[in-house]
Amino acid sequence: MKKFHFSILFSILFFSLSFSQDFVLSGTIVDAMTKAPLEASTVYAESIKDSTLVSYTVSDQKGVFELEGDTSLKEVNVFFSYNGYKPHYIKVKLGAQVDLGNVQLVEQAQELDAVLVVGDRVPITIKKDTLEFNADSFKTKPDASVEDVLKKLPGVEVDSDGKITVNGKEVDQVLVNGQVFFSNDPKVATKSLPKDIISKIQIMDTKTKTEEFTGEAGDGENKTINLTIKEDKNKGYLGRMAAGYGTDERYQVNGLLNYFSDKKRVSFIASSNNINNSGFSFDEIYDMVGNTSGGYSGARESGLINNFGNGITTSSNVGTSYANSEKGEYKIDANYFFGYSDSYNDQRTSRENILPDSRYFTDNVSNFEGSTNSNRGAANIDYDVDETLRVTVEPSMSINRTNSVNSNNRISTDENGDLINRNDRTTVSDGHQRNFSNRFGIMKKLDTIGKMVSFNFSNDNSENVNTTNLNSIREIFGDDPSVENLDQLSEIDNKRNSYELEVEYRQPLTSKLFLEFGYEYRNDQRDNAKEVMDFDTNTNGYTDFNTALSSDFTFGNIQQSPSFGVRSDGEKLNIRADASYVMTELKNEDFLQNTSFSNSYKNLLFRTRVRYNLGKNKRIYLRYNSSLNVPSVNQLQPVPNINDPLNVVIGNPNLLPSINHGVDFNYNNYNWKDRTGIFLYTGFDIQKDRVSAISTTDDNFLRTTRYTNVDGNYSGYGGVGYSKQIKKDSLYTLKFNVRPRLSYGRQVSFTNGVELKAKSFDVTPYVSTTYNYKEQLEIEPGYGIGFNNTTYNLESVEDIKFTSQNASLRVTTYWPKNLIWGNDLKYSYNGNVGPGFRKDALFWNMSLGLQVLDDKGTLKVLAYDLLDQNINTRRTTGEDFIQDFQGTVLQQYFMASFTYKFDQFGGKKPDVGGRRGRYN
Repeated sequence: MKKFHFSILFSILFFSLSFSQDFVLSGTIVDAMTKAPLEASTVYAESIKDSTLVSYTVSDQKGVFELEGDTSLKEVNVFFSYNGYKPHYIKVKLGAQVDLGNVQLVEQAQELDAVLVVGDRVPITIKKDTLEFNADSFKTKPDASVEDVLKKLPGVEVDSDGKITVNGKEVDQVLVNGQVFFSNDPKVATKSLPKDIISKIQIMDTKTKTEEFTGEAGDGENKTINLTIKEDKNKGYLGRMAAGYGTDERYQVNGLLNYFSDKKRVSFIASSNNINNSGFSFDEIYDMVGNTSGGYSGARESGLINNFGNGITTSSNVGTSYANSEKGEYKIDANYFFGYSDSYNDQRTSRENILPDSRYFTDNVSNFEGSTNSNRGAANIDYDVDETLRVTVEPSMSINRTNSVNSNNRISTDENGDLINRNDRTTVSDGHQRNFSNRFGIMKKLDTIGKMVSFNFSNDNSENVNTTNLNSIREIFGDDPSVENLDQLSEIDNKRNSYELEVEYRQPLTSKLFLEFGYEYRNDQRDNAKEVMDFDTNTNGYTDFNTALSSDFTFGNIQQSPSFGVRSDGEKLNIRADASYVMTELKNEDFLQNTSFSNSYKNLLFRTRVRYNLGKNKRIYLRYNSSLNVPSVNQLQPVPNINDPLNVVIGNPNLLPSINHGVDFNYNNYNWKDRTGIFLYTGFDIQKDRVSAISTTDDNFLRTTRYTNVDGNYSGYGGVGYSKQIKKDSLYTLKFNVRPRLSYGRQVSFTNGVELKAKSFDVTPYVSTTYNYKEQLEIEPGYGIGFNNTTYNLESVEDIKFTSQNASLRVTTYWPKNLIWGNDLKYSYNGNVGPGFRKDALFWNMSLGLQVLDDKGTLKVLAYDLLDQNINTRRTTGEDFIQDFQGTVLQQYFMASFTYKFDQFGGKKPDVGGRRGRYN
């Protein structure tokens, strides 16, 4: 039976790939006046009868194009489009090879309504700094989400977690009509908004506030996607509701409501579940499956939920978002979220601790339970006083309450398996956190060629009050056995008040060459009070003040940094180079311990960025950056921290700041004609005066950790990405991805006075494919293997070499009509985890959905972890340890759910018959 299914699948793939090409149209697109070739012109063919897209392509650097496709049509309309030129179209009788010769485009002197209408149908438009796709030109399954159409776009990749990359560059935000949608987490918009309401998908380099105001290009490190709503869909509301219940009392309910009115948008979201789901996905088949590793991935950072990040969480949240804008006047977006969660996590770790002449082992079993509730609000306001003056305000506020109970049982043994020491510890904590931050900015253009001045003032004020009860029993075995009991109550009140002032001035020397002057002042003050009370049996209360472990200190960090830079903005070559002189003053005074210290540092830092555009689709990027890392207050404060009695940590007030020197190189190229993309990247970092831990282990294997500055640390990485898309009319789409990567580095530390160097070298090739057949069958296999090597400088320490593997297969069928069947399989193997930890697992989710009520509703049954093999096991290595970890994960469950979608939009739909025009 398996062979039968495999043969059918192979036959479909082979038959599709061998399908003959029906037509090839070729030619050259040039400027009608100068006869200069027009690179990145869009050429696309439509059916004459109903304007259905048949095929499209993009011209190369010489203006040459080849439009290929398979169709039963004998004649099509072929359109030629280039930004700033009048669209042109001709009727063409199709044949095996048709040479259209030189196609001349005329510069567009004025905007014509008919021209704009045809422009709305252009499948892809390549502008100077923006790549624009017409969402309707890319066929998807009915009722698809924005994420579904993104997967169809050439050069765009969406992984199983919803992470989006464009030719290797990660998309860090998705905007709707130019504004934030709930949060900066891209998945909130891509998973919840339907494709049907989207007109254009615009991809551009992510820009800073200054770059947005001045119209400069971004640095190209990250990408932003902007979704524009269709005009006839921009007034009305869009709603989604879902509810599910299953075995093991697993459940999820969530809802989303969006109201659109031109530039104004009001949104509401609510969710409650106990399956580690972020709650904003309304995918018919792959939502409601939770998170396999027990955490929330990157969704925690979006502000939609709040939890401790591990184990299994029951969470509830509700939020609202508002956005509005008026071109040339203002732009505002604001959001508020309330979240509550309960988490629990049972985990165990086995750690091999490496000493110069021996090693010992620690096994730790912990049980954690915690709850948290949070209130978060933020806003972003841009106000244009006039076209030369912009004022921005970005306030943010949060109030959180956390409660947790954490119990640990740790046992240490020597190389012979003999018991060395043990520690049973229970910590009960109750915390309250408040934070308010704001950024106020003024930007002023002083002329029309680039002279400008900007002023920014920001503050960050927070308070963290925490009460902790610690109960610990530490036993030491051997020749001199002892037992130590701790029963302490600690009250911590940490306050932080940070203020920063930035002034920048730009002076143009020419229209392309600028001088930049800046000054930055930062004052970061922290007041930390820790009161430790030991339990007194005489008073039967926590009345014995522990002076040695208590502290009451003020820590100040003042930085001043004048800077000077030069930048050149050419059509192809962009160069930025600047130097900053950083003056740092650290002051600490402990009123309880009667200790104080002050340090001052002066550092000269350089940054350089070079970007060269080889064409509209080729780019080289080179960057050098030196950065300063000031030691944290915990690394500087010379007060023992005994939260872990087996590992006491003491700071060092004489630490120097570390400086990181980093070089990065990137090459990106996407061939639109062949729909083939390649990107290369590499980087190298050297850390000078890195703050490193020095550990000393005594005869009873009790560790004391201090800090010092160490040289000799470095890290590097490199990789290649190759993608290829093959599309045959409406028959099938095939995408290949090959992404090998390597990383290496050296970490230096000291153990019992002996220098320990750990060199790592890891290679992780990865390949994946997406095959879609007539929007009825989608197959997404992927495979990666990792070769991990760590070598040590000491002969007594054995080197580590192991292999890990990860494979995935997602198969989705949309046949017969209204029936959706999904299978999501993931296999993982780690060849070097220790005894007692599982090395491999096959994780399989299956779901079956039925669309009802004219596709507005979806009934679904889901099997989570069908084979009951889900694990959360991993191995980590460091300079002086090897550690295996295993934590709590969701176990197998089955769930039935129902999703309902309701939309109501006003406005008149465009007249299809009036869309056609002739341009010769």
